[in-house]
Amino acid sequence: MDKAGFLEDKYGPDGYDPGLYVHTDLANSIDGFGAVTDEHIGEFHKQGFLSIQNAFSQDEVEGAIDAVSHLIAGQKEDFKGVQFEKGTRDYLANGDDLQREVLVRKLTRFVGFDTRLDVLGENEKLLKILTQVMGESPKLFANQAMLKPPGIGREKPWHQDHAYFDLPLDTCIVSAWVALDNATPENGCMHVIPGSHLDGPVVHFNRRDWQICDTDVARDRITAVPLSPGGVLLWHGRLHHGTPANHSDKRRRALQLHYVPSSVEKNEQGARLAVFGSDGKDVTC
Repeated sequence: MDKAGFLEDKYGPDGYDPGLYVHTDLANSIDGFGAVTDEHIGEFHKQGFLSIQNAFSQDEVEGAIDAVSHLIAGQKEDFKGVQFEKGTRDYLANGDDLQREVLVRKLTRFVGFDTRLDVLGENEKLLKILTQVMGESPKLFANQAMLKPPGIGREKPWHQDHAYFDLPLDTCIVSAWVALDNATPENGCMHVIPGSHLDGPVVHFNRRDWQICDTDVARDRITAVPLSPGGVLLWHGRLHHGTPANHSDKRRRALQLHYVPSSVEKNEQGARLAVFGSDGKDVTC
């Protein structure tokens, strides 16, 4: 595939200011689940995120990658959660299986289709940390695999996860982002605004995505969170976060698992939109 030609013909400019992802800091990381202390839990509540390297083994990561490939290849006929990058139809029609896999942007609701993926979200050490953070046992609320393709992987604009989830406003949502490749600023690693979860809900707008307005991004506080394969980023559901486009020649695959306290029940959609906004609650962005 002619990557440069693909970009020029299908996408053109990214359509966002690259200054939205110029980081002023790099996140510090803990070495393994077992190294997380009560002090780190306190730091999570203060900063809204926790970066943990070497959380999962190389074998676990390789098994997860193979499982993702199997789902994309259609080896589970009842799995219907494959989403491709926009504008890839011609390449899908004429490409081989490898090209097809490289063009996938997202897998939705993969849990339950391959035990090699399921076991990561059921890891006892991870669940123990989530219990410490939430104050009660967690339950899995949502799950996706976020596969930012090399060269063409689009931006995910700044947002709060809670703006997507019909849950009570006081819910302690914690997302776990498991890196399957090296995630770097160049290929679209996670970027966060430390402490932004303490500012409460922010109105979202339908622009490039369901997102925080670009003018509301605290550019002077952006922290990039590089991760090695097997690393995990935990963040609060109201933390401002986003990822830039991937113009590198490296894949950036990750699993994303969203947990809530086991006692929490869903709200009506209207309750969420009344706070986070239905296309900005009739205000401009």
